[in-house]
Amino acid sequence: MNQKEINELKRRFRPDKTGIRHIYGCYVNTQHEIISRIDVSLAAIPEQECELYLDRLKKVFSGAPGKNSIEIVFTPEQVGDSDEHRLLMALRDSRLEDPEIREEFFQKVIESLEPEEQNYLLLLGCDSYDVPKKGRDGETDADGSDQVFTYVVCAICPVKDGGANLRYVHEEQMFRISGTGQLAAATELGFVFPAFDGRATNINNALYFSKQPGDLHPELIDALFRTEAPMTAPEQREVFHGALSDSLGEDFHYDTLQTVHELLRERIQEHREEKDPEPLELSLREMSAVLERSGVSEEHREAFQSACKERFGDRAVLHPENLIESGRFEVVTPEVKLLVDPEYSYMIETRVIDGRKYLLIPADQGVEINGVPVSVHTPEKSEEEPAQQEA
Repeated sequence: MNQKEINELKRRFRPDKTGIRHIYGCYVNTQHEIISRIDVSLAAIPEQECELYLDRLKKVFSGAPGKNSIEIVFTPEQVGDSDEHRLLMALRDSRLEDPEIREEFFQKVIESLEPEEQNYLLLLGCDSYDVPKKGRDGETDADGSDQVFTYVVCAICPVKDGGANLRYVHEEQMFRISGTGQLAAATELGFVFPAFDGRATNINNALYFSKQPGDLHPELIDALFRTEAPMTAPEQREVFHGALSDSLGEDFHYDTLQTVHELLRERIQEHREEKDPEPLELSLREMSAVLERSGVSEEHREAFQSACKERFGDRAVLHPENLIESGRFEVVTPEVKLLVDPEYSYMIETRVIDGRKYLLIPADQGVEINGVPVSVHTPEKSEEEPAQQEA
């Protein structure tokens, strides 16, 4: 599912748009016990309450594809005959109305998920969407539809103790203490099945969501989809930089990495400006071209490709937004930490002065110490600075 398809479904999670009639679920404690079961008719509750339930489900469509939203692909064997795929299809085909199927699903999640010392709320909804046709101009025809997309969305929300709060009571024109209770926090995990690929049903895929890109809860992925969890974004970043470091060896310089990051940020920015709904991906050959522009030798580029194939797989594609922190550029030494706007990272220069390596930054104007403006004093006479060298 690309970003446009995700957004198209996300817009349905409003009381006047959704086809979800019931919300099913259960409230689970840290001992893997069901405290209570949820069976809510959205038509029978106040609109504000309805919006809160739908908001928990809508969060599953949040985040960046490839980082928070992960594509799960079933093997042909799983689609043909497997317990995990059969259960998901049964949930969808029954529109969640079969209590035995729901219970089987609940128990699968409860047995696998290890909450971090807190209770959680598990919610299920089933929506049927009359997919509008799109004309040659790309505009949708709200009155025309030739297919119905029926899907299940699952949201898992941590439940936290709510502290006492002051609440304004209009009749008394006074703030009074509100009651304490347990609050369903923002959705942390969830999935959509089947996928909405090419604006059509794809029972071979599912979309998995994790609020924390560094914690996909592989135990839940294994239980629901019987597949190995993909690398998290932090893992991809670590493996990528490890492959660079190992393949370049002693030639892995500050200037090289700074240029690689700058070129990747340019690709990310161009992709955003093009508004391409597909996530940005680079083949190993394209990544090698980035390294070439960064001054990396052919020998080291070949070593890098071999390292990536070994660590990411033979058909590896790299996601630049997972490889660097495009909004952050930090340089750390044992004594000093520099946090620089990535747009200006090129202003940091490497020098060797009197045989010692330095990182230099311009200090012509606007210098502050703990918020206090100061000027930078320089001796009236100074020796000419040595030429720039690699650190």
